[in-house]
Amino acid sequence: MPSSASSGKTPARNTDRHPPERQSPERVGERLVADRKVRAVAQAGSHGTELAWAGSHPTFVTFERDLLSPQTETRAGVSVERFPFAKLEAWRDWDTARAEAPLALLATSRVLYDPTGHYGRIQRTLWNLSASQRAVYRAELLNLAAQGLSAARAAHTGPGHGVQEQLLALADARNLALNLLYPALLTRLHAWPEFEIRLPHAWRAAAGLRFPKAIYRLEQLYAFGGQEEARRALLATRGLGLLAQERRARTAYAAGYYDGALRYLRDETALVWRADLARWSSLSSARREKLGTLLGVTRAPLGPAALNLAEELLEAVRNGE
Repeated sequence: MPSSASSGKTPARNTDRHPPERQSPERVGERLVADRKVRAVAQAGSHGTELAWAGSHPTFVTFERDLLSPQTETRAGVSVERFPFAKLEAWRDWDTARAEAPLALLATSRVLYDPTGHYGRIQRTLWNLSASQRAVYRAELLNLAAQGLSAARAAHTGPGHGVQEQLLALADARNLALNLLYPALLTRLHAWPEFEIRLPHAWRAAAGLRFPKAIYRLEQLYAFGGQEEARRALLATRGLGLLAQERRARTAYAAGYYDGALRYLRDETALVWRADLARWSSLSSARREKLGTLLGVTRAPLGPAALNLAEELLEAVRNGE
């Protein structure tokens, strides 16, 4: 039989005998626990729980030696939120934690490895805050939101301001509502915010019945429009460099979380393309149309109206309504 060399053929390489291993979240967790630099590991989010869904994103939280600042790493669809080991002890103190720690992430994660017991103590602190401690924390969040609203009014309203300022005011109002006012509202329930893409559905379930005025105003800021509005937003992402965001939003859309997909795209667009909002008049009409659809400019309050609505939300949160 002629050899492959003499026949002029190159032997086929067996490339599928040992295919590259795709690490499962479980394997990632095992690897993190086995790492001697890692002194605590927890899993966050709904992945691996009874609330998991197609868009659940595996996320781990670690505290590690030789790490000087927080880092986020994402590989093969698994994210790891890394924090310096020193914070594992420092954040046992409530005053220190509320000033600098990712409270919701720590409170809602599920501990996998905690030889020092410090992670557990942090969680017990967060879940056993007294009513007075939560009231102080709520007042701090409300004060920060009020300061943010004042700064936004000064920057984006008044004589000579145009469309770009109206859009920036809307973006700032949503940011303050989501990151300060909603967490402040949940302090009344001794709950911590959901941080996945299904957030609108989570805030309705957590607080919609108890605090209808606050949740109504929060939803007004986002101008939800159900399936049709979410579909329009997904189509508008084309050509804006939002490929990763579109994929996540499309997964939520397919699962029926239309408002979750829309909320996520609204906030991501404002974050990624804030510079474009600031130079709105210089953009092409096609780009303005896409960004406008993603932000919901024909449905949402703009400029002073958005800031006034955020002010009403602040009052509803303060009064527990």
